[in-house]
Amino acid sequence: MLNTNLLNTFIIMYLEIISPEATLFAGEVTSVTVPGINGEFQMLSNHAPIVSLLQDGNVKFQGNIVIEETFENKFSKGDNGETVLAINSGTIEMKDNKIIVLAD
Repeated sequence: MLNTNLLNTFIIMYLEIISPEATLFAGEVTSVTVPGINGEFQMLSNHAPIVSLLQDGNVKFQGNIVIEETFENKFSKGDNGETVLAINSGTIEMKDNKIIVLAD
């Protein structure tokens, strides 16, 4: 029998969060939740390709997260241990387990 928990441990995504000033985060994650204009939605490994507008809210992501010291003050920890970044608006694209968030 296939151990799906072990399999999911090795299937990761790559997330980039880019603001007008800098790339705030670039690294491997296991899940990403964003404030879409039609409501919050989550992306896990092998999610269907998507492009969406984002509204005021929080980008939340999980994994073995290391934030550059320069940008640590922009992030917080959520109730479930996820890393959280508040945004005013933005755009997200996910394709082939790579997620790019253009955040304002």
